[in-house]
Amino acid sequence: MTENLSEMNSNNPEFSVIIPAYNEEERIHNTLNKVIAYFENFKKEYEIIVVDDGSKDNTSKVVEEFQTVKLIKQEKNTGKGAAVRKGMLEAKGKFRIFTDADLSTPIYEFTKLYQKYQDGYDICIGSRAVDYSLIKVHQPFYREFMGKTFNKIVQLLLIKGIKDTQCGFKGFSDTAATKIFNNAKIDGFGFDVEIIYLAKKLNYRIIEIPVEWYNDERSKVNPIKDSIRMFKEILKIRKLHQNFKDEVE
Repeated sequence: MTENLSEMNSNNPEFSVIIPAYNEEERIHNTLNKVIAYFENFKKEYEIIVVDDGSKDNTSKVVEEFQTVKLIKQEKNTGKGAAVRKGMLEAKGKFRIFTDADLSTPIYEFTKLYQKYQDGYDICIGSRAVDYSLIKVHQPFYREFMGKTFNKIVQLLLIKGIKDTQCGFKGFSDTAATKIFNNAKIDGFGFDVEIIYLAKKLNYRIIEIPVEWYNDERSKVNPIKDSIRMFKEILKIRKLHQNFKDEVE
C-alpha cells in the first residue's frame, strides 16, 4: 500500500488533503492507509500533507514510511490552527480539505464536500448539527452541551447561520484557501471560527453539509482548558480583524 502507489501526486493536483497531527503515532498509519486507498479510487491527481505540530512521539517517523505523503514538521507544538494554516498554504490542490488525524468524520464523506464545490461553493463545512442522526458515536453529554453552548456564543458574537463551526472536516477552493489562510492569525482551536468569519467577510459562497461523525475517546481536546482558550480566542477575532478590508486589499 505504501510503496507501490501510482504516481498521482503532481504540481497540479485536483485534491489536497491536510492532516494536522500531534502525538499521533498510534493512529496515523491506519489513517493514511485509509486516505490513500480512498483517493486512489478517484483516478485524479491528489496530494496528502501531514503537518506534525511538534509531536514528542514517533509521528513523523511513521509518516515518513509513506513515500507519497508530504510531511511538514513544526519545530514546536503551536496549535491545530497553525498546523492547518501551514498545510493549506503549502497545498497546491484546486480543492483543499483538512481532516482530523483520527478520521472522526470518515474520509468517504469527502464526496459530499466535493460535489458542493463542483456546484460552485467556495467553502464546504462538514457539520454534525445539520442532521444529528449522522452522529454514530456521541461525545459524553457534558462535552456535547459545552459544544452547543460554545456555538450559541459564536452565533451571538460573530457568525450567524452556521450550526457547527468546530467539526474538523472542511473544504476550500484554492482561491478561498489562499485568501483566508493568509489572513488567519488564530493558532488554537478557535481557528475554525476565524476562518468562517473571514470567509463571510469576503462574501464567499459557504455551505454546511451533514456528515457522519464518530467520537474517539482518545481525543486530545481538554473540555475545560481548551474551551476556556477557545472562548478567549473568539473574543480576539473581531479585534484582530478590525481593519480586515485593509488587510486583504
